[in-house]
Amino acid sequence: MARYGQKASQKVQKAMHERKRGTLRSGRSRKRVTSRKQAIAIGLSEARRAGGKVPPNPKRRGKSSRRKKSSRSR
Repeated sequence: MARYGQKASQKVQKAMHERKRGTLRSGRSRKRVTSRKQAIAIGLSEARRAGGKVPPNPKRRGKSSRRKKSSRSR
């Protein structure tokens, strides 16, 4: 099963084209994006907001979703 939907692909592609043209802006400061990774992140974020099939951002998951270490390690 694919992790990302068609909308995610389209949004990332659009963000990459904007980055190449120098028109992609980021955040409240609206600074120009030059990083490839940042452009992909922006595209995925837009896809999430548009309701596309995209896994949740790993940095924004809570501590509850991470596996807890067991205290019995003797």
